[in-house]
Amino acid sequence: MIQALNKNWWLLALGGVFDAMLSAMNLFMQRPDGSLALRTTVDVNGTLVHMGELALAAGVCTVAAGIWNSRKGRAWLLVLNGLALSALGLLFTFWANRPIAFRSIALLIVVMAISIGIYELAVVRTSRRHVTAKWLLGAAGVVSVGFALVFLALAFRQLNVERSPLIDFLWFGSYYGFSAICKLGLALRLRRLELSQAGQWDALPPLGNPEHAH
Repeated sequence: MIQALNKNWWLLALGGVFDAMLSAMNLFMQRPDGSLALRTTVDVNGTLVHMGELALAAGVCTVAAGIWNSRKGRAWLLVLNGLALSALGLLFTFWANRPIAFRSIALLIVVMAISIGIYELAVVRTSRRHVTAKWLLGAAGVVSVGFALVFLALAFRQLNVERSPLIDFLWFGSYYGFSAICKLGLALRLRRLELSQAGQWDALPPLGNPEHAH
């Protein structure tokens, strides 16, 4: 499965960049003088539209990576992750001027987190090499499942925590930041593996050399 993803590392990297931008937009806002500060305002209709566009782009990249590897193991989990992210993007893009329930957003994030978490843990279980990538994927998978459980509890008010627009943005920004780190870290690792494998093939002597025929 890791070998199958080697060719698509750039899709994961691109999705990670979009996730990082989503994280920044959730955590920070721009003052009139151009400086950045932690988001403290609820007047975010325009920002939500931009978030939706980024989420939709990230979702498309993830779905493409899953379809590209549709015959490899549990790649359908990547497709599910991308579809949930795309649905969130459509929600932000076309319903930004209407009230959006926290539960709707939280449940989509639950689907995203649990699908990518199970996928990462499945890769760890089926791969026998690339120890560094296994540790990265294993840790990311566990934390992703943890995020899914937290957002599930938040969606059904099972966690007794303070709720406010600022706190909600911090939760969303934290998840997208974590997702960006995981995707970018995995993409860089896969890129190195692809280059190392290409180097190994280049180092092999040519077959059928007439000088060594006898």
